[in-house]
Amino acid sequence: MQKYPNPMNPSVVGVDVLDRHVDPSGKLHSHRLLSTEWGIPSIVKSISFTNLVSVDERLVYKPHPHQPDKTILTQEAIISVKGVSLSSYLEGLMANTISSNANKGREALEWVINRLNAEIEEFAASARGSMRNSMAAAAFVEK
Repeated sequence: MQKYPNPMNPSVVGVDVLDRHVDPSGKLHSHRLLSTEWGIPSIVKSISFTNLVSVDERLVYKPHPHQPDKTILTQEAIISVKGVSLSSYLEGLMANTISSNANKGREALEWVINRLNAEIEEFAASARGSMRNSMAAAAFVEK
């Protein structure tokens, strides 16, 4: 849920949650709309096809069946270019771009995990410091 924004993919400029629910088995389902500004091939821009292009991307995260400390990510993208004689060419260009950006997505997840781990460690250190100060104050009052 905290994948965006991240420094690996600055093209995501907004995230809206359209639907989020927990199913009866306890799985979280989240349907989000990402607003992006990314490098559309110049040929698409020059002939004004940007309103005819759509990308429906689906990412599914599942626990690894044999290694519970790992997660399996399945990613797919459906690219549609409508009303254009070059649609298969443009779909291919966009598919290549999405495929090359998939690695950036994995790097972004690692970045989020590292950031969360650092926040947890910082919180734990702060809590330990507060406890030490409280214990020192209590010991001082007792004396």
